[in-house]
Amino acid sequence: MLEELEFGFPILSILLFLPLLGAIGLWTQRDTDLIKKSALGVALLELGLAVLVLLRFIPESAAMQFSEQVNWIPALGISYHLAVDGISVLFVGLSAFITVLIILYSWDAVQDRPKAYFMSILALETTIMGIFVSIDLILFFVFWELMLVPSYFLIKLWGVGEEKEYAALKYVLYTLLGSVFMLVGFALLSLNYHEVTNTYSFDLLDLLQVPVPVGDQILIFWLIFMGLAFKAPVFPFHTWLPDALVQGPIGMSVVLAGVKLGTYGFLRFSFPLLPEASTNATVVAIVMGLALAAIVWGAIIAIMQADFRRLLVFSSISHLGFVVLGLFALNFQGLQGSLLQMINLGFTTAGLFFLAGFLYDRLGNTLLENCGGIASKMPLLATFFLIIGMASIGLPGTNGFIGEFLILLGAFQAHWVYGVVAVSGVIFAAAYFLWYYERAIFGPIGERVPQVLKDLTRRESFIAVSLCVMIFWIGLYPSPFLRMVNGSLQAVMDRLDRGSLASVERDRTLLSHALAPEPGGKD
Repeated sequence: MLEELEFGFPILSILLFLPLLGAIGLWTQRDTDLIKKSALGVALLELGLAVLVLLRFIPESAAMQFSEQVNWIPALGISYHLAVDGISVLFVGLSAFITVLIILYSWDAVQDRPKAYFMSILALETTIMGIFVSIDLILFFVFWELMLVPSYFLIKLWGVGEEKEYAALKYVLYTLLGSVFMLVGFALLSLNYHEVTNTYSFDLLDLLQVPVPVGDQILIFWLIFMGLAFKAPVFPFHTWLPDALVQGPIGMSVVLAGVKLGTYGFLRFSFPLLPEASTNATVVAIVMGLALAAIVWGAIIAIMQADFRRLLVFSSISHLGFVVLGLFALNFQGLQGSLLQMINLGFTTAGLFFLAGFLYDRLGNTLLENCGGIASKMPLLATFFLIIGMASIGLPGTNGFIGEFLILLGAFQAHWVYGVVAVSGVIFAAAYFLWYYERAIFGPIGERVPQVLKDLTRRESFIAVSLCVMIFWIGLYPSPFLRMVNGSLQAVMDRLDRGSLASVERDRTLLSHALAPEPGGKD
């Protein structure tokens, strides 16, 4: 049964299926210019709806908002349940924003089969939205898997590398492998719920009401971890990432590097459903070890790269290490920093991939040997390159500084060793970016640099300016964003601190007090 709608209409369902309907609509069109304008119109409408959700969202609240629920497969406890809270609502806005920029970038960059390309981008947006608004675990899993379909074709058909088909297949197989483990973990959660209630459910809110034995939690945690780790990807499950980001089209690279689906899953499912496992000393030690290895290893390998896209691949692995570090610091500042940094990477890392695309469109590659001295020929590109790059390494005043500062604060609170190792990653990040920037932008003009290079077009400048606005907004005034996430993150922290059993008992006590008759009142 559909719950009473806070907007008066199912805004999350519209957000979810509008891009898919738009993709179907493109199929009927033949004129290429009309196809591009229609795709952009759908993406802008989606962004408008996402902004409406953000404006109407109640900050500092842990409640699920704009909820829509309909029974889907009642016998198995599967429902069509959509909602957003502080953990997911910013991702909804980010996904819509990035899709608009991808379509603008692809306007002239994609010449081969543009209709199929823009259909794939809109279909991809639907699956990403589904991941962020789904509260039922099976519904979440459906969109998690469906995302592979447009992703595969985007990499295979519009990739730029010679091994793009191999990269597409590798990405799909790795994600499917992890997903098998995650599905088993979800099934075990439902079976545990059945043992207590004699009914099945995959609804997150239902599963939170039933504690899971600690021994089972450890097993389920690692099963779900595998699915999330392959998708994120968490080191050392990242081996598909260099192929996908280098061989695939820029639009797909922006999504894979800028939208952090895997680490979102830890906050959405692992921490609240499996608090004892998430705080287990052995689990934390292993995951923190992986996070620190990713930070240092990714940054060192990035320094060695002469291809800007490959540099971004390994810097992305290093940045994701920071996100995981903040999450498993298991304190409020760490969670704040990690969630904010996931959003930040959608502007900084994604922005650097857009800039890599601008370079590729002009030079045919992003090799350092083919660049050099291009600041004199493309001053706008050089300027935006510096701004977004400095944000990615955490320059004060930019969004990257706020996220990294909170993560480091959380890491030092957890253990000083975590903080010290993480700081070394910050230093390496400055080294690899400035090393590449100085040589590619201000070094001697390379022999292979064309005599005439066109600076950013108006459309490309709009993309860069839009990203910079968000970078400085979050960097200089992060309060609105933090207020939106604080309530939900505090609820996660409470769950981690008390454990599942104590949380369930407390909720039951509060409920019984709320239902108890007042003294002197009628029963």
